Amino acid sequence: MGRGQVDRIPVNQLAERYQLARSAVYKRIEDLGIKTEKIGNKAYVNAEQLRLLDEVHQFIKSGGTMPEFLDSRGLTRSKELSSDLSSGLSTGQSDLVQVVTAIAAQVVSRFQPSASPPDRLAYFDKLEQAARNGWLLRTSEIADLLDLSPSEILLYGNSFREAGFVFTQAGYRAGGEIAWRVSKL
Repeated sequence: MGRGQVDRIPVNQLAERYQLARSAVYKRIEDLGIKTEKIGNKAYVNAEQLRLLDEVHQFIKSGGTMPEFLDSRGLTRSKELSSDLSSGLSTGQSDLVQVVTAIAAQVVSRFQPSASPPDRLAYFDKLEQAARNGWLLRTSEIADLLDLSPSEILLYGNSFREAGFVFTQAGYRAGGEIAWRVSKL
């Protein structure tokens, strides 16, 4: 059967055709939004889907990426590529895209200015509470409060003074971080 005259081909033959791992073939099928046709226990791609897979294989083999391929062909994920002769891509966002979008939204929200400016002296209240209640703070918590890096704090040794407070090593917290006792000068 010649490549140009294929009506449909089993998906399990695509790994050999492209010299790829099966998982890579399935990833391409998913990225392209191809809906395979099931006949019995086998899944098939039709001639048009196979041409698209051949094109993306050549594109990636020549140094391109899947997003570049989709962009170069003007393809979007707004159309459906079914087992018949349709030519678009899947309408649903992949789980990975949804997760990345959610993470990006959280990161952006942290860097956007809030309606009211942050209280620049709030860390004094937190340190005061820690000293009054005898709390043992992690190195990372102190670093966050004092706007220092954890490695910078560790350079100070067993004890240091900052902002009217004395910080003294007092063992370890869960996770192996050094615990610090906070007291007022």
